Amino acid sequence: MADAFAADPASATCKRALLQDLGWRFEPTADAETAVQAGTPCDRADLAQAQAQGDLLVRWPNRIGPAERERQLDALLRHPATVCAYGYQLGVATRRAVDRLTANRGFRFTAVQLGWVGFGPTGARHDGWRPIAWFGRGYRPSGANSRAIDAFYRGQVRGECGLGRQIAQYATQAELYGREGFDREFAADEIVIGSFNRIRRSRSILLGSSAGEFSRDGDAALASRSGRQAFMGLPGFIYHVFERSALDDLNNQAENFVVYDVSEAAANALRRQRGFEHYNRRNRQIWSLARSLHPRPLHRYYERLLYRRDPVLRAQLPADARAALAQLDAELDDPFYRGFEIYVHRQGVKPVGYHIVRLLDRNPRTPFRIELGLHNLHTTLYRRYLAHRLAACAGAGPSESAVAAPGDADEAR
Repeated sequence: MADAFAADPASATCKRALLQDLGWRFEPTADAETAVQAGTPCDRADLAQAQAQGDLLVRWPNRIGPAERERQLDALLRHPATVCAYGYQLGVATRRAVDRLTANRGFRFTAVQLGWVGFGPTGARHDGWRPIAWFGRGYRPSGANSRAIDAFYRGQVRGECGLGRQIAQYATQAELYGREGFDREFAADEIVIGSFNRIRRSRSILLGSSAGEFSRDGDAALASRSGRQAFMGLPGFIYHVFERSALDDLNNQAENFVVYDVSEAAANALRRQRGFEHYNRRNRQIWSLARSLHPRPLHRYYERLLYRRDPVLRAQLPADARAALAQLDAELDDPFYRGFEIYVHRQGVKPVGYHIVRLLDRNPRTPFRIELGLHNLHTTLYRRYLAHRLAACAGAGPSESAVAAPGDADEAR
């Protein structure tokens, strides 16, 4: 981790206060050496459980020199357990943001072919956004960042699931920082929504030039090894395996998501299987078994049969399909499918098994895969958050990363 928050001797008090706010406890000791008992906070449900299990404890010498104190505090700010502790706050912020987005019935779904973002009859400026690309493919806040997020909490806006993922990611940062902090820390042109190609060519903190250092963990092997809190708020996508010609519903060729929550059982299953690749093979098996059922042309047939487990529909299956149904039930009863909860616009918060089944109805001629997207939640955004908190403690202004927008060079053209 870069030294974005190191070594101002006057900041030791702020660093310790931040670490304590994240959950570390400093226990005085007569020993000469600092002893860190990090424990396994990424495996816990929340901070209270972590502390009850003795995690995040530092035995802190009564006598420690300024230089050594600074070195130890900086080491703790870089400690993997601190990233897990930050995961508690990130998870709370993600769930708060997603709950507000899903509560807004005015945030509707529109297929990508009809435009990426639509702000209704009053237009984007009324909702705090300004266009930077034609055909609704790029916007940035026209005023306060928090007011722009409010448009999706309370306004009449339409977009597809990629937009839902972007807004959920930005709104998570807004909830994490608070309104004033979110407005101060991030320049308006760092909060860009629209097509993914557009935001990659912007200063977006998600995928643009302000994103900084990415974590590349598509198969979730690293997150699975770390534990459940390592998944909080992570972006990802579920997408078709076979070629485009196998698609029947282009509007459901993929689903973009953010991770809402992960149960203990789901996290343990992912650790045993070392990530998503095992489940992508299981998705192929689920698809193959479902095809053998010879579904009737009913609306949401697989959803009713396999997710809701409709007893009437199940009773109508021929005897030779019962063995396949039992295998499907066993596959979908895996803790990963039941306890790995994701937010997809406009499906709301559902376990990942729901989405695998739902896509069987929409595109039955191809299996689907799940992957995590590129993200910087544990790298650049983590460092920016710590720097923001330390600057606020010291009474400073916004951190130097929140520079002014460069003008209108990125306007629609």
